[in-house]
Amino acid sequence: MRKILAYPFTVVYFLVFGLLLVIFHPIQWICFNVFGYQAHKKSVDILNFFLAYSLLLLGDWITFRNPHNIPTDKPCIIVANHQSMYDISPIIWHMRKHHPKFISKKELGRGIPSISYNLRHGGSALIDRKDKEQAFKEILNIADYANKNNRSIVIFPEGTRSRDGKPKRFQTGGLKILLKKMPNAQVVPISINNSWKTLRYGKFPMGIGTHITFDVHEPLGARDYPAEELIEKLETIISSNIKA
Repeated sequence: MRKILAYPFTVVYFLVFGLLLVIFHPIQWICFNVFGYQAHKKSVDILNFFLAYSLLLLGDWITFRNPHNIPTDKPCIIVANHQSMYDISPIIWHMRKHHPKFISKKELGRGIPSISYNLRHGGSALIDRKDKEQAFKEILNIADYANKNNRSIVIFPEGTRSRDGKPKRFQTGGLKILLKKMPNAQVVPISINNSWKTLRYGKFPMGIGTHITFDVHEPLGARDYPAEELIEKLETIISSNIKA
């Protein structure tokens, strides 16, 4: 019965989701090309507010808990588990004062209104997973950019999304590079729960009536621990707060 009810709600949600992307694409273009970075960022923030909370159309709702006063005068490395594409908009909106940027596969840089434009022009990195040299250079470039401008880089070290919410082992290569290149960064772990349930039936229909939670844990200094120890600590903090 729940799945049957999900069909009409999903149709409405997809219409709204697609309309938001189409509307904000020219808005982003104007903001970026006429007014510059800050205006473009503001348009992206607003878009992601609407994308995150349009999940209410499915009876899904978000709780984002961040009790920490994280300084904005240092770069951040935001490390989170990954359960679905619906992890992204809440992080962009709720961590907006830290200017979150993403390391994404290059395929996402084309063909998706608003999203592709932001990835190409908003400071994120687009990597070719089949070209290790290109991926390495892109990660170095985004680390330099974050250091220079006090931006945040969001990384999902599991590499792929968890289909059932259970945490996967971290793939540490990209995170090690960031920690080495960003020694002054504050490393912010986030545990995400239940966003995988939006895709419990596959891409269509979407899951309904899901409470998605984001818990921001106490930031750690990148230079305060050896890299291996810090990564192990991050994985433990994040995984122990996932209720799969």
